[in-house]
This record gives sequence, structure tokens and C-alpha cells, in this order.
Amino acid sequence: MADIVKQILARPIQMADQVTKVADDVHSFKQDCQEIKAKTEKLAGLLRQAARASNDLYERPTRRIIDDTEQVLDKALTLVVKCRANGLMKRVFTIIPAAAFRKTSMQLENSIGDVSWLLRVSASADDRDDEYLGLPPIAANEPILCLIWEQIAILCTGSLDERSDAAASLVSLARDNDRYGKLIIEEGGVPPLLKLAKEGRMEGQESAANAIGLLGRDPESVEQIVNAGVCSVFAKILKEGHMKVQAVVAWAVSELAGNHRKCQDHFAQNNIIRFLVSHLAFETVQEHSKYAIASKQNLSIHSVVMANSNEENKESENYEDKPINNQINHPMGNQTPSQMHNVVTNTLALRNQTTTPPTTTASNQSNKPPSQPQTKGNNPNHARPNQQNLRPNQPPVSISGTSIKGREYEDPATKAHMKTMAARALWQLCKGNVSICRSITESRALLCFAVLLEKGPDHVKSYSAMALMEISMVAEQNADLRRNSFKPTSPTAKAVVDQLLKVIQEADSDLLIPCIKAIGCLARTFRATETRIIAPLVALLDEREPEISIEAAIALNKFACTDNFLHDNHSKAIIAAGGAKFLIQLVYFGEQMLQIPSLILLCYISLHVPDSEILAQEEVLIVLEWSTKQAHLAEEPTIESLLPEAKSRLELYQSRGRRGFH
Repeated sequence: MADIVKQILARPIQMADQVTKVADDVHSFKQDCQEIKAKTEKLAGLLRQAARASNDLYERPTRRIIDDTEQVLDKALTLVVKCRANGLMKRVFTIIPAAAFRKTSMQLENSIGDVSWLLRVSASADDRDDEYLGLPPIAANEPILCLIWEQIAILCTGSLDERSDAAASLVSLARDNDRYGKLIIEEGGVPPLLKLAKEGRMEGQESAANAIGLLGRDPESVEQIVNAGVCSVFAKILKEGHMKVQAVVAWAVSELAGNHRKCQDHFAQNNIIRFLVSHLAFETVQEHSKYAIASKQNLSIHSVVMANSNEENKESENYEDKPINNQINHPMGNQTPSQMHNVVTNTLALRNQTTTPPTTTASNQSNKPPSQPQTKGNNPNHARPNQQNLRPNQPPVSISGTSIKGREYEDPATKAHMKTMAARALWQLCKGNVSICRSITESRALLCFAVLLEKGPDHVKSYSAMALMEISMVAEQNADLRRNSFKPTSPTAKAVVDQLLKVIQEADSDLLIPCIKAIGCLARTFRATETRIIAPLVALLDEREPEISIEAAIALNKFACTDNFLHDNHSKAIIAAGGAKFLIQLVYFGEQMLQIPSLILLCYISLHVPDSEILAQEEVLIVLEWSTKQAHLAEEPTIESLLPEAKSRLELYQSRGRRGFH
């Protein structure tokens, strides 16, 4: 840094010396040239002082100021060289306006002010002695730039308290205006903010993390922040920092990931997913509770899921693409205490055959070392993998045992806020990312989302629902993730589905739309005998809010579409739940955005169950024929090929007399 600054300063110092030397050898305008010489000498002294203090100079304003100063000195040198003209003819033909000297003198004065300000702003707080820095002439047209330079300079050279105040000032600037945020990044504000986040006191760390989250408002800005090393700094804080700072860091992670998805893998590579899952699981689920024997009346989602977790690994059959006649049991249904005891006994017997003892809770692990050696390749700071989730030939997933000392002593409000921000960050990180979704579903996080969706505070419920929706959307497109994470026999998957279904059945929550989307994305994971999903979705077709009815129709389309192996079963269930009547009303009277998915669904059930008495009674064929005459419907790409086929199938099975045709 110091060498770069010295190189920047070398040329203007040489030019200043040239101006001084030439000014002594002029033949005209001697008085004006002496005035320029005096100001140039003063400027040269300041430049040499800056060169001696090059270790402390803030590079960004140094470049801007020295570039401008160099241009001013070049003009001054050109002017005094003209005054050296000797001989009558040269003087006659060398025209120098009087205003040129005034302009050059004023520019030199401005350069003196700029360099003086640069020396003051780069000095330590003790040297400045709380001196008001003022506004340098170079920033007269953009005063906010001067303020940004000043705050970043303090971040570089100030005490911890001063750096904390400077970070808070940058937070205010970044929050007020997107352009100010870009200026902070361009002027080199990110590295000193990261340094403060890593080394500062709690208030300074919070302000620094807050500023970084506000600065990452677009992909380009996020890219620069990631390249500056934000991932490793945030990972260290999430592992070792104060929980209040960790909550701000989790929020900042959610902002950066939400504004630029390409940074998701960078965060994952730095174990940030692991640390966030640890915070989410803390006081939400407990590792040792998988062995607890609960009474039938007091069964919770977590206790039942964890007690049955080993049963999940015994099922290797793929249930996705073929009908199965066994009924899926509700996680909380039909299990007596003796049955639960058998599950626990079998689980313990199975685990006693291995060499791995039961893992302890996160809070108990914090004060004792791991009880077994680390797996080769794992970070030594990571806890042991959760053995129950391992499959043959799969590397351990070391994501579930992280412990952070002292967090159990935090006040409830801070712990609740931390959990909220962890859920928010995981929601943004898992968007469209298969590897992160796989890590989450193989850890305790999926169960945490189900538990928090049931009993968490409002914000945590919202972020949990959004995270489950994003994971389900990824699983819909990735067969391997879908089969491994949402098997019908998986207790965790059952818990997730139960909570999604509970929200849908209540139908009076802000969580309704993400839960509908999540259930729809999981449509291919349900067995033929799983009938409890369809009726609540059909009921939402009669919802007054169009957005909810649209999402319900889209979700039901995923159950009834031809790509779903069980489309016949699901189509019959939709008809049995009264879906035909609702769909007819929506096709006739709904808004265009609602008409299209409703007509597609009506076509699917007509195509798959054309011999239905209910479809005949409701005169669905008339609706389809009417739809063929509606240009905005018939020309829709999906409907264009589907509608004639569905209409043709109905005509084969339903008589004209039954349809009421004349």
C-alpha cells in the first residue's frame, strides 16, 4: 500500500519542482509567476509530507486528489513555460490572458486544500485532536463522497470506538440510498468493515455486519463483498461470536444470498449452513430425546419422529412411481405406549451393535470434547455426524452437532431473534440449490422447520414455511433428493407433511400460499392410499382470495397431471371432494389468471376419469366446449393440446342426452 502511494506521489512532486524552477527564469508576468511559484512550493511541501506518511494514507481519496493535483500542476507548468519566451517577436505571438493566472492560482489553492484534508483525514484520532475536517474542494460537487471517505478512513486508522461509530454512519448512508452503498464499495469500504466485524467490540461488529448486509443489494455488489472474504469472517462469527452479532450476521447472509444466488455455494463451503442449522436446532430439537418414551397423550412431533428415525433407514424401496396398498400412518396416530417402547428398544439394540455411542445434546457438548475421533477430511471443529442419517457409500454429513459455548445463557428474546434470522438465512440459501437442500434435509433442519411451523413465533413460522417451500421446489425437480428426503416411510417427511397440511386445513394464515406450493411440489411422493391431502386443497378452490385459489389449482394440477403415476387415483379424489363444481365456476366466472389453471385441472380429471357420473351430472363437457370458443383460453399453450383430447374422451363416455344437448 505504502509503495503504491509513493509511486502515485512521485510524479506530482517532480512536476511541482519543475514549476518552481521555471518560474525563476521567466521574462514576462514575473509577479504572477512568483505567486504561482509560492503556491506550488507550499503544495510541494504538502506532497512530500504525504509521501512520508504514505503508510497511513487512505488510497481511494489519495488517487482522486493526486490525479487532480497532477493535472493542475501540468497546467501551471505549461503557463510558466510560456512566460519564458525571450525576444520581441516571441512575446508578441505568445498570448497569455490575465484570467489564466487567476484560474491557475485558484486551482493550486484548491489542490493545497485537498492535500491538506487528505493528511488530516488519514491521521490518527490523537493527531487530529477532534479537529473538524471540513469539506475538501474536490468534493464540493459531491459532498457525500467526502463523508464516505472520512468514515472509511476512520475505519482504517481509528480506535475501536471510533471505528464502531464510523460503521454506524455507513449503515445510515447505505440504508438511505442505493448509490451511497455503491460508493462505499467502490471507495474500499468493505475490507475495513470486515476487519471490524472480525476484531471489534460487539456494537462495532453489529454495525459492520449490518452495513455489509445493506451493501449487498445487487449481484455485482455481492460479488465484490464475497471476493473481499466475507464468508470466512461470517463463519467465524457464527461459530464463536456473541449471539446478538450472530443474528445480524445471519440476516446479512440472507440478504447477500437473496440478492445473488451464486454466493450460496461460497457460504456452504465455509460451513455457514452447518452453523445456521445448529442455531435453528438449539432448543428446538434435542439429540437425546430420540430415546425418550412418551405417552400417547403427550406425543410431540419431535419425540415421535426421532423415536422412529431408525425405521426410516430400513426402507429402501422406491415408493414414488408405483401405487402401494399400505396406508401411511399419521406420526401421532395409532401408537400405544407399548408400541413406542418396542420402537425405542429396537432402536437401542440396533445402535448398541455399532461402536458409536449416542450423541449428546448441543448444550451438553459445549463443555466437553468429542467422544470419538474426527472422520478424516472433516474440519476438526465440527461435531460428529448424525449417524442415523448416513446411507451406504455416502460421506458423513457433519452438520448437526455444532455447539456454541454460552448460548444457553442468552436472554430468550435474543435466542428467539437468532432462530428467526437463522431460518431466514437458510430459506435464502436453499433457493434453487440442490446441494444445500440435500445438506439441510440430511440434518436436523428439516425436522426443525416442521416443529417451528407448528409452535414457533410468527416470523419463524413464516421463514420456516418459505424454506420448506423452496426445498420442496428443488425436490420436485430433483428425483434423487425427492426420493431420499421425502420417502413415505420417513418420520421427518411425515412430520413436515402433517404441519403443511395443518396450515392448509386451517386456511386462515399468511403461511397458506407457501404451504400449498410445498404440498404441490411433493405431489409425486404420496402413495395411492394417501387421500387426506386432496380434500383440503379442493376446499381452497372456493376461497375468496384469487391468489389462494390459483395456488390450490396449480397444486392439484401436479397431483392430476399425466406425469404423476397416480393421476387416476388423485383425479378420482378431486372429483369425490367436489372439485368439479368449483372448477366449473372458476372457469366460467374466474379471473383469467384463475381460469387457466382451473381449466387445465378440469381437463386432466376429464381425461383420466371420463366415465365419472359426477362429471356427467355437472355437464363438464359443455364447459369444455365453451372453453374451445374462448380465444384467451384455447390459445394457451398447455390448454391448446390438452383441451381437445379431454373433450374427445368425455364424448366417448357421456351421451348427449345425459349432457342436456339439443
